[in-house]
Amino acid sequence: MRAAVGNKSAPRRAPWAAAIPLLEYDRARVAIIEPARVIHPIDIAEHCVLCFFPEVIRELVREGAQARQIHTAESEAGDYEVYELDYGGRRLAVVSPGVGAPTAAARMERMIALGCRKFIACGGAGALDSAIAVGHIVVPDCAVRDEGTSYHYLKPAREVAPTRRALGAIEAVLRQNHHPYVRGKTWTTDAVYRETRARMKRRRAEGCVVVEMEAAAFFAVARFRRVECAQLLYGGDSLAGRRWEARGWNRHAMRERLFHLAAEACLRL
Repeated sequence: MRAAVGNKSAPRRAPWAAAIPLLEYDRARVAIIEPARVIHPIDIAEHCVLCFFPEVIRELVREGAQARQIHTAESEAGDYEVYELDYGGRRLAVVSPGVGAPTAAARMERMIALGCRKFIACGGAGALDSAIAVGHIVVPDCAVRDEGTSYHYLKPAREVAPTRRALGAIEAVLRQNHHPYVRGKTWTTDAVYRETRARMKRRRAEGCVVVEMEAAAFFAVARFRRVECAQLLYGGDSLAGRRWEARGWNRHAMRERLFHLAAEACLRL
């Protein structure tokens, strides 16, 4: 039996295959479902805020004159609306990017295909540093790519950064409005229920101050499609202590303020 087992040929890996599928970077610029070929452009603002705060979007819509629906996108998870605002006399598109890197990247791709070119995302994040209070503003200057989506847009690497102009626009708006903020790394993960203590400590040791689920994908899509993108976050729940603390993060007043800061930054681009 030992000889028979020894004679069996081992499965051969294809010459292009990496040990891990995510490392099989594909240089092809055109996909089978290429957004520009299946999504028709519309008359839309080139500036777009990717807003994670549904209650803020609902309030903008309730105000009526400020927001109008200009597009409905069909999705198996539920259709979603694209709005346009008259923001200080300027056109500004607003859409919810959904939750998680795959959904956020797909919605950003749709907005690019529709005609948007300049993006600022605004959302909440889990604090890895106890000094980051609920509502404190965090500006990611790079994201650790602990998710899968970004690897389909860029070569494998540990981190990806926002575009320089978009990051600069955010910081200029925060300084002008006298908002203190933390600039640092964010940890982007696909698995909210696998943020283990050991993994969190490793990310914190490499400089991550918050954790979220989309930034790496946003930045990767932006670099692949050659558009502008950066993100504003605020400190939400906390993973910094001995136990997870929700801290009432999704009811904080900073959410509305962060949207307006994102809008201002976006319109600077």
